[in-house]
Amino acid sequence: MEPTKGAGLQPTAPDNGTKRRRALKFVLMIGAVSFFADFTYEGSRSITGPFLQTLGATGAIVGIVAGLGELLGYGLRFFSGRLSERTKEFWPITFVGYIVQMAAVPLLALAGNWKIAALLILLERTGKAIRNPPRDVMLSHAAKEMGFGWGFGIHEALDQSGALIGPLLVALILAHRGYYQLAFGTLLVPAIMAVLLLSIARFLYPRPEDLEPVPQNMQAAGLSRRFWIYLIAAALVAAGFADFQLISFHFQQAAIVKTLWIPIFYSVAMAVSGVGSLVFGRLFDRFGISVLIPLTVLSACFAPLVFLGGFWLALVGAALWGLGMGVHESIIPAAVATIVPASRRPSAYGLFTGAYGLAWFLGSAIMGILYDHSIPAVIAFCVIVELAAIPLLFKVRKSK
Repeated sequence: MEPTKGAGLQPTAPDNGTKRRRALKFVLMIGAVSFFADFTYEGSRSITGPFLQTLGATGAIVGIVAGLGELLGYGLRFFSGRLSERTKEFWPITFVGYIVQMAAVPLLALAGNWKIAALLILLERTGKAIRNPPRDVMLSHAAKEMGFGWGFGIHEALDQSGALIGPLLVALILAHRGYYQLAFGTLLVPAIMAVLLLSIARFLYPRPEDLEPVPQNMQAAGLSRRFWIYLIAAALVAAGFADFQLISFHFQQAAIVKTLWIPIFYSVAMAVSGVGSLVFGRLFDRFGISVLIPLTVLSACFAPLVFLGGFWLALVGAALWGLGMGVHESIIPAAVATIVPASRRPSAYGLFTGAYGLAWFLGSAIMGILYDHSIPAVIAFCVIVELAAIPLLFKVRKSK
């Protein structure tokens, strides 16, 4: 008997290839937003250390401002993550964060003293804190279809491409005009582009969570012991990782690198970060947490090179610092997505990055204070604290 025409027909579900292509397009779209956002704020961050110095700030002030900025930039993510998990309003929260961050950078052109400049630097970090947890959750839904390491790696590569070009533009402006204010004001253009592209992404993907369907009967699990061990390990890595504001301050203070070359060094670091994100993102999908162990050892070598080396050794140190930054921005958050169930990711990202930022603040403040007394003490602090995370990473690798 022939089947009745139309009987038993079911809607055709998207095949895996279609899902992957749609997920990839979303990652690329958010990556384009991050390209212009990083163009803006990393362009400014490449010169905020020397800029604060021209306004009368000391090494301790630069270190504390940098550390407090990271505290806000990561610590406030706890509340942003909880809010986005509770309300499910991922896009509105992301928009608020980007607008605050993109407005703060060009306003640095109007800063007349280091206190106002420091306030705007902190405001820029606050904007990043607001938008990162909901944005990373949306990315994690897409990355599930293509591999967490690869998805976050592609995003970070685009992110760091903007972080490479922004400082180069700033260096060009300083070379021809020599005015910090003009450099900050010019960054208004990529800031506007970032917000416009974010609006397009919101229109095309109103519900990114649908890229990773979650079963309706799935219960929200608690955060595992493995998550907490990993959080402590990541916090140690963050505490021992110097902010580039202190590094650039040292370059100018010790006359190792001319002012014009400082943003170029930062661009080199961002180029290494972007390429490393792609390569090690792939390796993370294949080998998991294990790749973080050699990367942590390698990135810890930046400290003696940037603080004791001459021009060329400092350049190598900046490249290793960039490699570490790529790990911080791509593989470390990708690993969280493999440890935590999808339903808990918003608050988990917020909690994780909150503790991460607190550790970064404490480490940066200590390094800034140590810098005014002993550069070898800064180096010892960086290396010892970062390497202290290795045993914990081994423990995370062994536990499932």
